[in-house]
Amino acid sequence: MERDEPLTPAGRLFLQPQMDQVINAAFAVESAIDVDAFKAEVQSSAMLTNPRFCSLMVRDSSGREFWRRTPVDVDSHVIVQHQPLSSVSDEDAVNDFLADLTVSSPLPTDKPLWETHLLMAHKTIVFRVHHALGDGISLMSMLLSCCRRADDPTQPPTILGVGKSSAAPTRGFSVWKLMMVVWYTLVYVLEFTLRVVGLRDKITVLSGGDGVELWPRKLATARFRLEDMKIVKRAVANATINDVLFGVISRGLSRYLDIRSSSKALPEGLRITGLALVNLRPQQGLQDITKLTSNKFGNRWGNKFGMLLLPVYYHREGSDPIRFVKRAKDMIDKKKLSLEAPFSYGVGKLVMSLFGAKLAGVCNYRILCNTTFTISNVIGPREEITMAGNHVKHIRVTSSSLPHAITMHMVSYGSAADLQILVAKEVIPDPKVLAKCFEDALLQLKVAAEATTKS
Repeated sequence: MERDEPLTPAGRLFLQPQMDQVINAAFAVESAIDVDAFKAEVQSSAMLTNPRFCSLMVRDSSGREFWRRTPVDVDSHVIVQHQPLSSVSDEDAVNDFLADLTVSSPLPTDKPLWETHLLMAHKTIVFRVHHALGDGISLMSMLLSCCRRADDPTQPPTILGVGKSSAAPTRGFSVWKLMMVVWYTLVYVLEFTLRVVGLRDKITVLSGGDGVELWPRKLATARFRLEDMKIVKRAVANATINDVLFGVISRGLSRYLDIRSSSKALPEGLRITGLALVNLRPQQGLQDITKLTSNKFGNRWGNKFGMLLLPVYYHREGSDPIRFVKRAKDMIDKKKLSLEAPFSYGVGKLVMSLFGAKLAGVCNYRILCNTTFTISNVIGPREEITMAGNHVKHIRVTSSSLPHAITMHMVSYGSAADLQILVAKEVIPDPKVLAKCFEDALLQLKVAAEATTKS
């Protein structure tokens, strides 16, 4: 009989009442879903060879959490819904369904902490996986093991992650660079500490706070063309897609604040702080699932991420669009130079080990209450894929609600990237307007980038 395995510190954190997190990944497909084919695909996938997907979460008499291996009945994890969710469009119906799941639907604990919903009328497969099982990189890599390449159904999707992690770039040694690493690390670690103690963003129409995670949610989607983001990237020396994304977020939030607020009441350069999760594995992006589950090559399964505080700034309409990307790049370059992400991971693990999950949960919750939004970006497959022989049209991800009034998750697939914008609807009643602000921001950046290139 196998012995129970204790949860990792990060896994225990995501089981705390204030931090309870479920990742919801929606795969929209072209044709009617074949339920038997889907179940067979899951049954033969790497999911059912991964111990986390085949274990119950149990607690001992002192409340300590453990994984206990158990047989998996795939039928109990596949929930089939034949009736339409509502009379609105498929996209709105699925987004409304996901928004409701983020607030009021924990996963049952009498079976392993994952399930799938087959929304037959909307041709959408929704995977729900508890964050205690793994981070976004681990779970997306696992879910894609259920997929095949559209151009060659015998092959799994190509794993694109290569090279070093963006959180730990290769650094040539110099005394000056070492001093900068130390300085930026100290500054950013101090800010993390102050956020726990009580330093808070200025209150705006975007602000959440204590208890907001319990408020009803709305979900909207901003759609981007990766080629448009690459055009902007090429207009700014050494920029990355993440730099462009934060330029879009900064300009889009500025535009939304202009719509919702009196611009005279907002100071130019107002700081709006985001919280981002950063992959700390040596390899960027999605992981080879065989290597990931073997715990070799430095790419272990589970939650392996650090946190970064990433500020964007309000600027009035009429500001040079490219400046938003340049400011974002300057900020992110400093973050990359620091050890903020590894430090946050290490300190979080230490606090969990010494003082327990409750205190670690309180510290993380206070950081969330004192910042404005959460954002993540996962690079998905560039090639078209199928799931159970059904062509996948798009992949969209969101997670359980947080004290933030805005939570954003972007996943790229093929030539597009979809940003899911989850909002507390009493704070932000019009998330489609916010999504349009982000889409327009990218188009404005593209026009400015093309003009810069021509000149």
